[in-house]
Amino acid sequence: MITLHVNGARREVSAPARTHLADVIREHCGLTGTHLGCEQGVCGACTVLVNGAPTRSCLIYAHEAAGMEVTTIEGLDEDPVAEALRAAFNRHHALQCGYCTPGMMMTARDIVIRLGAVDETRIRDELAGNLCRCTGYRGIVRAIAEVAATRPAALPLARREAAIPAPPPPPLAVNAPPVDAALPNHLEHRETLAIPPDVAWLILSDPARIADCVPGMRLIRHEGTLVEGEMAVSLGPFAVRFAGLGTLTLDQAARMGRLRGQGRDGANGAEGEVQWRLEPDGEASRLLLELGWRLTGPLAQFSRPALLRGVVAAMAADFARNLERQARGEAVVAKASFWGLLLGWWRALIRR
Repeated sequence: MITLHVNGARREVSAPARTHLADVIREHCGLTGTHLGCEQGVCGACTVLVNGAPTRSCLIYAHEAAGMEVTTIEGLDEDPVAEALRAAFNRHHALQCGYCTPGMMMTARDIVIRLGAVDETRIRDELAGNLCRCTGYRGIVRAIAEVAATRPAALPLARREAAIPAPPPPPLAVNAPPVDAALPNHLEHRETLAIPPDVAWLILSDPARIADCVPGMRLIRHEGTLVEGEMAVSLGPFAVRFAGLGTLTLDQAARMGRLRGQGRDGANGAEGEVQWRLEPDGEASRLLLELGWRLTGPLAQFSRPALLRGVVAAMAADFARNLERQARGEAVVAKASFWGLLLGWWRALIRR
């Protein structure tokens, strides 16, 4: 649990430790005026005020802002400086597509309050961290210079220093992390299969047939509980191929299975686990899936939790449909559809 103060309101948020402040603002607080662009701290679209200072919310974890005052573009509705900037932006045609505008306004407000009347060269230097691909900056710079020259009477937002937490007590003993450490991302999914449980279990107890049903998966070796394989994921221009090892355990009586593995693709790492259980559902079957995963390396910095959950859920649905096709002796779909996954995520977002 993370306690934040956003636009003057206290927010209690439950989020993994690696969740960026931008994701919490958008997905947990519903404040979508904060835009995400490069997600590397370059474009400035996600700029918010933290204790009154412009901060790229894609580069700070949410827990780092605990106890601080976070102000988003929505929090400037009644601010006199922001009101003057909005009017000046309109007069000087300082916005076109508008994607950069929320972050640009945050930086512009800071320039006006911190520097006052200042020349255009200094304004351009101050705006170096906020990219605009539409306007050419001329209107933006003139609008800020106009407001800075008059400097509307307004106090800066409070810069309340966050209390420094006391260091945790030293551990009693140093132990290696367990192999089956909990995975930070978790999803439960269920599918109804149009085949009887006995038929479905024949496939779900055979590693080679399981691999055939998962889009992008290839089984290389199976010896006892050890499995070796690779997993390719391609979403539009984004493609990775993880190769690694895993452990497979099966419970024939309970019709349950568990596969846990990890792999790498260059600097990127992935760890995952899937547990499945079959239950009768009339003449059909009910497949219950529990999935967990962790991404490391550069890939982890670009993962959007909501989008990833949608992609994983769509892959689980593709797996269930392939299982039915294999039981009927039909060809399985070997590759996941990018647009199908994206459409599934969008529908889930609309339902929420």
